[in-house]
Amino acid sequence: MTETLRTGGCQCGAVRFRTHGELGRASICHCRMCQKAFGGFFGPLVSAPKDGVEWTRGEPKYFQSSVNIDRGFCENCGTPLTYRYPGGLELSIGSFDNRDDLAPKIQVNYSSHIPWVTTIFEQPVRDVIEEAKQEQIISFQHPDHDTAAWPSKGF
Repeated sequence: MTETLRTGGCQCGAVRFRTHGELGRASICHCRMCQKAFGGFFGPLVSAPKDGVEWTRGEPKYFQSSVNIDRGFCENCGTPLTYRYPGGLELSIGSFDNRDDLAPKIQVNYSSHIPWVTTIFEQPVRDVIEEAKQEQIISFQHPDHDTAAWPSKGF
């Protein structure tokens, strides 16, 4: 039997994690606290395996957003990383290195959704990267894989 390992981390690379075991339910939460915590239209989260998260570089800083909930984030770059509650831990889908198979299966707190969020993908598409000169884009974002040290000279 092969153990399922996944890696991820924050935008700057100061906090990195590895999960051991199968992830649970992927969801998006429309509550106002998730909107503010993610700075977006909803919070995309997936349930972590019980006792299956290892912090391989740094650890999140936590903000208690309500009586039983705290949210972990990178104190350097602000990336949202966790949603911790008495029954477990959820990880932000966007913080995983490989997110392709983490499509949300359910929407929670839908009564708080922003009305136009259901139609945003019907809008025209513009690929900004194609319009910008590639040599003008210099990213300082951590790559989507583990590194021996960070910051790194070249990926």
